[in-house]
Amino acid sequence: MAGTLTLYGLAHCSTCQKAQADLESHGWTVAFRDVQKEPLTDAERATLAADFGDKIVNRASLTWRGMSEDERAADPVTMMGAKPSVMKRPAIVAGELRLLGWTANVKRALGVPA
Repeated sequence: MAGTLTLYGLAHCSTCQKAQADLESHGWTVAFRDVQKEPLTDAERATLAADFGDKIVNRASLTWRGMSEDERAADPVTMMGAKPSVMKRPAIVAGELRLLGWTANVKRALGVPA
């Protein structure tokens, strides 16, 4: 099933590093995008929010926990623009597939042993 995909995340995120390594070892060509170093445009954030809904926001993160109520009330597009690390990661775009996180189901969908 291998091919080319885009993995959105943070370079220092251990889950993103593991996902990228696993995918590459199973034949995928991974275009990695560090959303902190290379911020997403409004349109890219809007697309991710449309693809994943509210799940794109990682409400278990330290970033989320450190946000004020006003910041938490913002829409996901605005929130990810202000604080890219609040995005759940990795967000994976592989053709028509839109996958979030690095769970057993995501691995199976990409042909990586869980």
